[in-house]
Amino acid sequence: MASLVESGWSYLIQNFNDFQLACLGSFFLHESVFFLSGLPFIFLERAGWLSKYKIQTKNNSPAAQEKCITRLLLYHFCVNLPVMIISYPVFKFMGMRSGLPLPSWKVVSTQIIFYFVLEDFVFYWGHRVLHTKWLYKHVHSVHHEYATPFGLTSEYAHPAEILFLGFATIIGPAITGPHLITLWLWMVLRVLETVEAHCGYHFPWSLSNFLPLYGGADFHDYHHRLLYTKSGNYSSTFVYMDRIFGTDTGYRKLKALKKTGVEDDGKEM
Repeated sequence: MASLVESGWSYLIQNFNDFQLACLGSFFLHESVFFLSGLPFIFLERAGWLSKYKIQTKNNSPAAQEKCITRLLLYHFCVNLPVMIISYPVFKFMGMRSGLPLPSWKVVSTQIIFYFVLEDFVFYWGHRVLHTKWLYKHVHSVHHEYATPFGLTSEYAHPAEILFLGFATIIGPAITGPHLITLWLWMVLRVLETVEAHCGYHFPWSLSNFLPLYGGADFHDYHHRLLYTKSGNYSSTFVYMDRIFGTDTGYRKLKALKKTGVEDDGKEM
C-alpha cells in the first residue's frame, strides 16, 4: 500500500509543480470531496429515503437547496481559491514540501490529531464571538439561514466568516509546515467531518455513537435550531469545550428529556 501511494505521488510531482499541486490541486480535491460527500444528502431529503434517521422532520425546498449550491460555487471560486493562492507563500515559508520521501504514518497521524485539537479550540472561541449580537446579525446569520441543515450548508457562510473561521483550519498546518500529502489528508478529513455534522441525519453508524468526545450531526443540528443567543454547542468536532464552559446545558437537558420519552418542541429548555 505504501509503495502504491508513493508511486502515485511520484507521478504527481513529476507532472505538476509545487504551486499547481498546493493551490489548484488542493482546490480540486476540496471541491471533489465536498460535493461528492454533500450532494447525497440533498437527494436523500428530496426522495424521503432514510427519513427515520432524519433529525428534523422539516425539509428544505428545492429552491433553497439550489440557492445554497449557487452561492457555494461563488464563494469557493471567489474566496476559497484566492485564499489558497495567497497563502501558498506562507505555507512554503513555514516548511511545507511536496517531494519524496513521504512522511511516515506516525508523523502524519500525530500532526492530524494536533490539527483537530487545535482547530476545535480556535473554532469554539471564534464561533462564540460570531454569536454576539452584531456579528451574528451582519455575518453569522448567513450560515444560520438554514435552520434545517444539510451536508452542503456546512460551508455556506458570509465571506467574512469563511476567512474568520477558516483561520482555525489552517493555523495547525501553518505552524507545523507539513508535507502536502498531510495537508491534503487533513483537508479531506475536515471536510468530511463538517459535512457529516451538518448532514441532518443521525444514523446507527454515525461516529458519535462510537466516539464519546465526537459531536456529529445530532450535536450540531441542535445549534442550528435555536435562537443565536441560546444555541450553545459551538465546537466544530468534539464536545469537551462546550462541556467545560457550560455551553451545552440546553442540549444535555434535551437529551435527558428524550430518554424519558418527552419530545423536543424545538425550543430552549
